[in-house]
Amino acid sequence: MCGITGFVDFRHNTPDAVLEAMTDALGHRGPDDRGHYVTDLSSCRVGLGHTRLSIIDLSEGGSQPRLSRDGRQAIVFNGEIYNYRELKGPLSRFGARFESTSDTEVILEAYRAHGALSVESFIGMFAYAILDEKRRKLLLVRDRAGVKPLFYAQMGGVFLFGSELKALMAHPVFERRIDSQSLHEYLRYGWVPGPRSIFERTFKLLPGHFLELDLDTRAVVQTKYWD
Repeated sequence: MCGITGFVDFRHNTPDAVLEAMTDALGHRGPDDRGHYVTDLSSCRVGLGHTRLSIIDLSEGGSQPRLSRDGRQAIVFNGEIYNYRELKGPLSRFGARFESTSDTEVILEAYRAHGALSVESFIGMFAYAILDEKRRKLLLVRDRAGVKPLFYAQMGGVFLFGSELKALMAHPVFERRIDSQSLHEYLRYGWVPGPRSIFERTFKLLPGHFLELDLDTRAVVQTKYWD
């Protein structure tokens, strides 16, 4: 179990310390390592945070956030890809060169070769975010069965995401307003069915879906890749 979080600030106001606080909120999910990546683009400031529980690649090669060789893409990943070794051969024929034994690198190289729909080749449980400066997108992806959680919110000119709500709550723009319909469902079922969460304007990415945020227009598009 690892933890992922991040922000896209269209106001360019979020300091590095806020990303660190968001990441620290997930420290119990990954006690082995923590990492941060922040970049300033023309339209926004983007930060990615990760807490690591080392499972497959125990070396520094498995540290995250992980950047592509050209620095145009960055990924944070929670979960495990069971067939990542089998995917290396076909990806190598597309020009991928692997520097580690981590499944995180396989996800990133698969995305570079095939885009968002590369998720269809993955067998496992996962939630990941990829910042693509070349395509000007932030991609969020959740596994088919929804084993790994992923929340997101858009408020105050900032898009937030994280493995747990407490990571989003660590950002000062987050508004802790209980959603009345979600509260009703929680009292009825003992949990809040997706895509809603207990807070207003805060959602769960549904299982078998990916979300793309356009870094220029701020448009959010969700796609079902599996039913």
